[in-house]
Amino acid sequence: MNNRNRGKNTGDDAIFGTEKQIDKLKLAVQDMQYLLSRNYAEKASSDLVGNHYRLKTRQIQALRGASASDLQIQNRKSKELEISDLKNKIIYLDGFNVLILLESLLSEAYIFEGLDGCFRDLSGVFGTYKRVNQTQKVIELIAEFFQKSQVEKIIWIFDKPVSNSGRIRQIIQDFAEENNLNWDVDSEFNPDKFLAENAEIVVSSDAWILDHCKNWFNLVGYLMKEENLSANLIKMF
Repeated sequence: MNNRNRGKNTGDDAIFGTEKQIDKLKLAVQDMQYLLSRNYAEKASSDLVGNHYRLKTRQIQALRGASASDLQIQNRKSKELEISDLKNKIIYLDGFNVLILLESLLSEAYIFEGLDGCFRDLSGVFGTYKRVNQTQKVIELIAEFFQKSQVEKIIWIFDKPVSNSGRIRQIIQDFAEENNLNWDVDSEFNPDKFLAENAEIVVSSDAWILDHCKNWFNLVGYLMKEENLSANLIKMF
């Protein structure tokens, strides 16, 4: 096992770890919501708001993830399912999105709760996925959820172009076989589009998927409560 994790970046405590910075971010999210609700483009809005509050690059990243228009919030909330809605259903997992967010959470990186009630992190794949110390624990947490929710089947969808996606798929497939779990692990060239068009129920915190999918479940929110996971959580509103 390597010593990697998805913890905080150097400097994150300075820009996310004080009440003053969090208050500033909350005001920035309010301004973003106002602009997005009036159909301003996201990039232009975040540039404007970022400059106004003198936000650093990672603060702007968090701001974008947490923000949404009134219409987006309403639309996403209307499609959000409860744990009781999942029994005997097939659900699709946005593989890297779920995996990396939970790895970050378990690594004590900062996690941000957005206006839509979804949780997001600041890590990314950037073309290559690297397994970390927390990967196995994440897979076990999803297995716990699978048993408790009485979901019929989980289908994991990974990005085919991402290097090492085959390796993580094999790890999850092996785990499922060893533990007799009804899981499929697949990959797609355009997983976002695939999930939005093909999944009745999707697990993701990707904004585009949430806007275009049929129904979604907030797995990270559920796991934080159910498994009592401690997190460096920042509520952005």
